[in-house]
Amino acid sequence: MLNRLQIEPFKTHNSSIYQTIPLSYETFGCPLGSAPIVLVNHALTGNSSVVGEHGWWKDLVGDDKCIDTLQYSIVAFNIPGNGYDGFLLDNYEDFTVFDIANLFLKGLELLKIHSLFAVIGGSLGGSVTWQMAVLQPELIQNVIPIATDWKATDWVLAQCRIQKQLLENSSQPLEDARMHAMTFYRTPQSLTAKFERTKQVGSVTYDVENWLQNHGEKLQKRFHLKAYKLMNHLLTTTNVTDGTNNFIDSAKNIKGAIHLIGIDSDQFYLNEEINKSYLALSEFKSNISFSEINSIHGHDGFLIEFDQLSEMLKDIFQLQITN
Repeated sequence: MLNRLQIEPFKTHNSSIYQTIPLSYETFGCPLGSAPIVLVNHALTGNSSVVGEHGWWKDLVGDDKCIDTLQYSIVAFNIPGNGYDGFLLDNYEDFTVFDIANLFLKGLELLKIHSLFAVIGGSLGGSVTWQMAVLQPELIQNVIPIATDWKATDWVLAQCRIQKQLLENSSQPLEDARMHAMTFYRTPQSLTAKFERTKQVGSVTYDVENWLQNHGEKLQKRFHLKAYKLMNHLLTTTNVTDGTNNFIDSAKNIKGAIHLIGIDSDQFYLNEEINKSYLALSEFKSNISFSEINSIHGHDGFLIEFDQLSEMLKDIFQLQITN
């Protein structure tokens, strides 16, 4: 069930004032206050529907799954403006990942949640996870950013710029932007393994072309253009150092354990960048780890390789259960 909070008033990092910002969320598993709490932060086209038949992470979160809803309370916010609750932002460039993390933290305050067993998120959701941990370094026991980094690299900025051009200039912006995105969310090897240059009998187009078009059409039907513009913009604003680029000073005070997970074939958030962050911070922090998903599927591996991801996370989430 979709629940709603009102954050009022709210001042963005660029000093824009909003008298009220709606913050919708869902809860799953144990009732709040009865079990350790896990916050799940969604990615670009995700939402608060984490668990259940249509849950986008149902293979990882659920009854008797890696993040067990029989043992944990799960909270998932919608990024305001993602459209899942009907709310859209006109001036989306007023907002950054800093603001989204701040809104989530204010939401936790309203819910009277003062400690989190874990915050986990992939891609954009992982960026929000990083920022929350920096803003409140004593709040989270386990910080788990997946397939993301503390910053938007030049490569991420470049891809998002092409996305912005498509969203602003194409005659079918959502379809075209999504088709382009799928080419850097996956890898050449992934597409070869899936399609092998096949065509349906009588078709003039290749199966890979039809697959891309289908992804574009599906997103157009369920997503709003304003929402996609916002989410693409947020990817470009990831920088937990608040512009100083001094990552160590920003992150070394995080008290909880940090579990970084990359994907060896990721061509969006490059695995080598995540590993650099791990090596740099591990000189100042002992409770930090780095794991690597092996996959041909690129950035989307965190939505595909559930067996590997569950194996990497099981010690974190079983630890609480066995104690």
